[in-house]
Amino acid sequence: MTPAALAKPGKSLLRTRELGIVLALALLIIYTTANNHRFLSGQSIRDNLLNTAILAVMAAGEAVVVITRNIDLSVGSVLGVSAWATATMVSDHQGLPMIVPIAVGLLVGALCGLINGILVRYGRVPALVVTLGTLYMYRGITYSWAGGRQVNADKLPQHFLGFANASVLGVPWLVLIAVVVVGGISVLMRNYRAGRELYAMGSSPQAAELAGIKVARNLLGAFILSGALAGLAGVLFAARFGTVDASAGTSYELNVVAAVVVGGVAVFGGSGTVWGAGLGALLLTVIGSALAVLEINQFWQQAIVGFLIILAICADRLVAVRIARSLRRRDAHV
Repeated sequence: MTPAALAKPGKSLLRTRELGIVLALALLIIYTTANNHRFLSGQSIRDNLLNTAILAVMAAGEAVVVITRNIDLSVGSVLGVSAWATATMVSDHQGLPMIVPIAVGLLVGALCGLINGILVRYGRVPALVVTLGTLYMYRGITYSWAGGRQVNADKLPQHFLGFANASVLGVPWLVLIAVVVVGGISVLMRNYRAGRELYAMGSSPQAAELAGIKVARNLLGAFILSGALAGLAGVLFAARFGTVDASAGTSYELNVVAAVVVGGVAVFGGSGTVWGAGLGALLLTVIGSALAVLEINQFWQQAIVGFLIILAICADRLVAVRIARSLRRRDAHV
């Protein structure tokens, strides 16, 4: 039996899960629209896409880290420090072109990601512990820097605020950025050696090292990418909402991890797609919007997300069991 054949059960179930997300989205939209036709209004669709864009950008970076059998819980705090850094910068220097805050946000996020990666790889500390610590550390830095202050929309330049509402052929810039990020990283993970090495690391870190894969470099790259995209999300957050304080991005990491897991990226590493994480982000956003339209208590959103996470983990275990059975059958025929 070939390696491709062994991977077939897992890939088949993964495609089924992504199709399941699409079907769940369709059913949710149909049911909500039947109860309130305004759910499919142009403004409602636009709001859902704009809110999904920020979450999807973060989920793309998180998915890469989770594929390597790690996790980054600091992304919400990285968004916060990036949003505050860029908002204060453009409020003090009104003439800066949009490319400058975007570059600064990416740089701030990449630096935070580098710190995470160094601590995980060279400190030999589990990523869960490291990024839980940096979650509080980065948030503390933001609170100290802000000192109780707040940047309001009237202090930000119009071209910065207008970026969130600007569009190309009717598609908002934020949505285009999210599609480019998710699509670009998906292509990288599927078609290039760097992506295949990250999957190999997640499947078996020890085997990856024995195979000559530069685990340290790739791990640092994964965390830097996750941090940089969280930093980019911070810029998009500031442009989208206009008002920024030290609490920006609080608890976002929970939604990001949920989007990744619900989207089919295995928490045990080595499988899943970035596109799936993007679909997970869209599903979670639409669930929140639908519950509000249906006037259902927002508590149920948390309960539903929790149920979806448990369901996704059970599916991961099903994949693992099916692959293990395939391996045993192959060995029996050798």
